Amino acid sequence: MTRRGNIGLGVLAVALLSAGCASNQTSAPVVDRAPQAKKAVLRAKPAAREGDWRPQTYTVQKGDTLYGIALEHGYDYQDIAEWNAIGAPYTIRVGQELKLAPSGLVVATPLKVAPAVEVRPVGEDSLLKTEPKAVKLPYGTSEPPPAKAGEPSGEPAKPAPAKPESAPVKPAAEAVKAPPPAEGEKKDAGQAEDDERIDWGWPATGKVIAGFNEGSSAKGVDIGGKSGQPVLAAAPGKVVYSGSGLRGYGKLVIVKHNKTYLSAYAHNRQILVAEGQSVTKGQKIAEMGDSDADQIKLHFEIRRMGKPVDPMKHLPGDKVP
Repeated sequence: MTRRGNIGLGVLAVALLSAGCASNQTSAPVVDRAPQAKKAVLRAKPAAREGDWRPQTYTVQKGDTLYGIALEHGYDYQDIAEWNAIGAPYTIRVGQELKLAPSGLVVATPLKVAPAVEVRPVGEDSLLKTEPKAVKLPYGTSEPPPAKAGEPSGEPAKPAPAKPESAPVKPAAEAVKAPPPAEGEKKDAGQAEDDERIDWGWPATGKVIAGFNEGSSAKGVDIGGKSGQPVLAAAPGKVVYSGSGLRGYGKLVIVKHNKTYLSAYAHNRQILVAEGQSVTKGQKIAEMGDSDADQIKLHFEIRRMGKPVDPMKHLPGDKVP
């Protein structure tokens, strides 16, 4: 065969191959990877209280006790013990770093969502075909209907329904909106106000024999009286300490009223309440005495987030009733 004949046969083979490929060509699926807006998941974070000076940690100094650290920072000593996995008898060592807040606080963090993947054919009448194709039978039918002449076995192909026009994707800045404040957050805001609205009452009757002095060791007021005289809770709350483990206070009762305030009642002759007990305003919690003191008196303190404040600015009137 001549060279011209070989070329003619080659051209014919290429033409036949192209025609065969064209007849068997199917539509390639198109994959939509339209990015979706990232959804922000908000995790509750406790709001910082105004004027809260307290650090997250505290390094134990010489002479410290867990009870004293709790009083100075306005916490329940059992909470600090729990945060630091300290058990009874609550021994701490010099240089030890204590957590003064529960761990595991989290802030709002956006979570990445994988883009949606949609597979659709090109064109309105194009179909993605796979063989064999399942046929849905009516109830009670055991065999598929016979195929029509000239058609392959199975249900005839139906044109694909037109895809509805999708709405345009909004920008992330518009699609993601801050959720309304949760019910718990509303309560926290209201609780912060309630923490400042305590209806204080006098803890005992008698003469104020020593006043408050922030710059000295006089962290409260001293009320003189008689041995065994009733000592009353100045406001409702929970007893978070009852004992004589704090040097200089004698037999002491500490009542926590809310997240902001607690009150202390020192030098008692006898304590009448236990730790964890709830008390009401005016309830008798102890009897006045002179434990660890030079005379019979009640030493009374009000502490805001652990810092002593002048009780005379919170108690009603300027004199003991």
